[in-house]
This record gives sequence, structure tokens and C-alpha cells, in this order.
Amino acid sequence: MENKFDLAILGGGPAGYVAAERAGDRGLKVVLFEKSDIGGICLNEGCIPTKTLLYSAKLYHNALNAGRYGVSAEGITFDFQKMMARKNKVVKKLVLGVAAKMKQNNVLVVKGEAYIENRTANGIRIRVDETEFLAVNLLICTGSETFVPKIPGLEASGDIILTSREALTLSEVPDSLIIIGGGVIGIEFASLFNSLGSKVMVIEMLDEILPGMDRELTTMAREIFSKKGIEFNLSSQITRVNGNEAIFEKDGKSFSVKADKILVSVGRVPVTIGFGLENIGVELIRGGIKVNDRMRTNIPNVFAAGDVTGFSMLAHTASREGEVVVNNLTGGNDRMRYNAVPGVVYSNPEISGTGLTEEAAREKKIDYRVAKLPMTFAGRFIAENEGETGLCKVIVGARNQEVLGVHILGNPSSELIYGACMAIEAEMTLSELREIIFPHPTVSEILRETFFAF
Repeated sequence: MENKFDLAILGGGPAGYVAAERAGDRGLKVVLFEKSDIGGICLNEGCIPTKTLLYSAKLYHNALNAGRYGVSAEGITFDFQKMMARKNKVVKKLVLGVAAKMKQNNVLVVKGEAYIENRTANGIRIRVDETEFLAVNLLICTGSETFVPKIPGLEASGDIILTSREALTLSEVPDSLIIIGGGVIGIEFASLFNSLGSKVMVIEMLDEILPGMDRELTTMAREIFSKKGIEFNLSSQITRVNGNEAIFEKDGKSFSVKADKILVSVGRVPVTIGFGLENIGVELIRGGIKVNDRMRTNIPNVFAAGDVTGFSMLAHTASREGEVVVNNLTGGNDRMRYNAVPGVVYSNPEISGTGLTEEAAREKKIDYRVAKLPMTFAGRFIAENEGETGLCKVIVGARNQEVLGVHILGNPSSELIYGACMAIEAEMTLSELREIIFPHPTVSEILRETFFAF
């Protein structure tokens, strides 16, 4: 059969296209199905476009505050449509780059809605329109979609209501914005539009923003954001939306607030329906596809990676999961590990963390020690962050002094956290880390200073 492949991949996001590239490079015959643009949500509607806009907003913020550094500027403005145009240009360039990698590695990319028909002794049959494909192995990377809660009045409020997708296509900055949800996506958009002059309110049902990250840092971050003008209502439950009005309950009382736009950002859910998954009997768990540490499902030769597993909904996790699949298909012995997955909030300031938080260590009843230092212990941070603050926090095992977790609040923590991931993966101890030479002066030295703070 002409359309027979070693590996078929459903979904061209970070899990799918990275797996396709690796598999093609190792000589497997690969077909990648993508119903929209290659690159998935991350490249087209998530990671890349939001970070591009956040960088523009950071430049504008820095220009407004240039006087702190002895630089004078007048008439500082921004052009939101030009920001959006640049965002689109960046996305287009990277999409073309991914497409080029597919071609370079002999991956057949099929644009269309793939549907799993059945699984036979010869392989797994997949159809796109009238064309059939047969694959020995199937990797499901169908990703996730925005979860929109059933809030009364939400659907009737028309174009006032935004998800992250619509927020990235706005033609102008709203004067005021209500954000329902204080997770990573919500806080990034809060930081973006606050920097561009919007009056922003975040309504979060939990008692702190950014659940899952180190609580001490998220509390500090919220206080910094509040000083920048973002208003927070925590432990608050949205009960109804009437047009541009959001009604919520807090401490047993009802409140009403209005804004030009309301952004719903309460999380994402795996996409597991609409492509024939039920035809091959793949088992689900907590709304996502159940896999083991080799990303295998309960069905032989069927794998899943990325958001569709519902476990670690991060682009970099997805890419690594895709690699695990390919490594095992090509003779390796690889297992997925989640002990050092970095998490980053690309707000201003940035918040990054990896490994265990203090809360997680206590829950696991792990005996640990903590050291923390203000970011101002790094000379480079002071030089480039006039009037700003932050914190570096390191958690180690009490007995062997191995690094268990690292959490950083301050710019540019997103560029530092990978070093902590390497330390945790390598099970490095404080004594080993203290022997490593860091470049001076750099913000990264805050890690070394904290290693010596125990």
C-alpha cells in the first residue's frame, strides 16, 4: 500500500512536529496530520504570539521608565496594530520554519481532519476525506482547547467575551478588562494589557494566583502586580455575566464590576473526541488519554503525547514526550520523567520554577531545607532592574543536600531556570553546585549565591 507508514501522528503541535522531525531524521516513514496550521496552538495562538506581544509591552514599559537609568525620552507611544502585525510576522516565520523541518526530514504533512477508522492486524487505518492511510504506529497529539465554564449569561454576551484566541486578534487595547482566572494565561494577559494602559481586574476562585507554583513567590508577584495597578479579587466565584458586567460572590457578599472586555481564562481541556479515538478503544483518565511513562496507551502501537494526556499541559513537556515515543520506537530505552519540568509565567516580572515547591515537599512528607535571597544579591540584576525586587529560592533534601526545587521571581528568570532543571535531573548536591563557575556579572549568579546561603 502506497500510503503505509511506520508512524502516523495526529496533530502538528510541539509534541507532534518534534516527534515527526526526530522520527524522520532516524529513517522512519512518517505522516503528520494537522487540520489547521502546523505548529499547533502554542505556535499559532499561544506561546509564541503572547510572548511576542509581551516583549513589545515590556519595551514600552521600559521606555516609559527610562528616566530611572538616566535616559530621557518624550512622546513615548505604542502602535497596537503594528504590535499585532509583528506578532503575525513572527508566527508566520516560525510556521514556515517548522514546515521546512518536516520537508527536510521527509515527513509527509497532510492538512485536513484525520479520522481513525479501525485497528487491524496490518496496522491502524486513518482517513482524511476520501484518502486512506495505514500506519504501524500511531501517536496522538491532538492537544487541548480552552475550557469555557457554564456561567449564566456568558454565551449571550457576544464579542465582549474573549478567550485567549480572541484576545490575540484584538484591533485595539481595551480601556478596561476583567480576567476570569488567575492562572498562567490569565496573569500573562493581565501583565500585557496592564503594561499597555488597560485597567485590569483578575477574579480568581482560589485564595491565591498561579496555583501549583511556589506560594511565597506567587504572593510576592501578586503584590508587585497590584502596585502596577492590577486589581485582584481572590476566593471569588463568578455567578453571572450580563453583557460587560461580571457578578461574583466573595466572603458571602455579591459584587458587580464592569469592563469593556471580559477574558475567560480558567484552563484548558484535552481534545479526545471528533477523530475516532473510540474506534480503537483507547482508555481515558481524568479527561485525557491514559499513558505510562513510555507514553504508551492501553492499545499496542498507540501512543499519546502533549496536552491530550491532560497531565503537564506545557509545550516543552509535549516535545519531550514526543521524543520519548520516537526514542523507544527506534531502539532506545527512554522513560518520561516529570521531576524537573520548568514552569514559567512570562509576565513583567517573570516567575519561573522547577522541581518541588515547599508545599509539594510538605505534602510528600519530604525532609527538606530552604535558602532564599533577594534578586538584588546579583549585581547585574541591580544594574538592569532599577527599583525592582524579586526572590530566588532553592529547596534541597535535608540529608543528602540534593536539589529538589528552584523558584525565581524576577527578570529574566525564564532564561535561568533550565540550569536548575539540569541540576535536579543530574541529582546534583550543594557541594557539587558550589564548585561550578558562573559568569560575572550575570543575573544567573543569584543561583550560586543562594547555593551558598544554606
